[in-house]
Amino acid sequence: MANIIEIFSSIQGEGKYVGCRQIFIRTADCNLNCAYCDTNFQRADFCNVETAAGSMIFEKIKNPVDAAQVAEIIKNFNSQVPTHSVSFTGGEPLLNFKLIREVAKKIQSTGLKIFLETNGTLAAELSQITDCVDIISADIKLPSVAGNYFDRHKEFLKIAAAKDLYVKIVISAETTAEEFDAAINLVAEVSPEILLILQPVTPVKNVRAISAQKILQLQAAALQKLKFVRVISQTHRLLNIF
Repeated sequence: MANIIEIFSSIQGEGKYVGCRQIFIRTADCNLNCAYCDTNFQRADFCNVETAAGSMIFEKIKNPVDAAQVAEIIKNFNSQVPTHSVSFTGGEPLLNFKLIREVAKKIQSTGLKIFLETNGTLAAELSQITDCVDIISADIKLPSVAGNYFDRHKEFLKIAAAKDLYVKIVISAETTAEEFDAAINLVAEVSPEILLILQPVTPVKNVRAISAQKILQLQAAALQKLKFVRVISQTHRLLNIF
């Protein structure tokens, strides 16, 4: 069982699989406090669940929610709209890795891929579910907005590299060349084949938007050490969709 914020069907708005239809399981709680975070991950008495896939109309079910309930909702949504994968997001979903494992087992017959959106700092928890996760979107947090977690990120990526992995770095006006270079070196040391997504920040709180010129400069620098570097913004924000 886990405290879940919401369950809904929508499109992936970020990264390698942008535009793919997914079912999102947004869990509560996070072990970090990023300056640009735009997500409510506080525990709640009730979980908001879409009444139908893509309806954007929600009903409430009591928290905590067990794996059997989550699996039935997933199967129902997938029967309504053929879906690429189930995204466990947050918050930090690896704080609830046991739920991920249980749900993955219960929906195995559907053929849906398990997609993990994580801040990339909980290597021990990831190691508990690598056999049931298909795709990993792992953040590298820059010290200017989140604190220094580079050692944790490196440990995490060494495990995650065995899966369909891509790394995401949110870049902003506050991003420095020094911290960015350190992050690129970290990824390259694990494998220069890892896909890197540079995601221009959606301005929030005191975090400022990054200029087009700086985006191109950072991509050029990353391409000196990594083979695959793409710039992709938060498309769901542009579309005003969940």
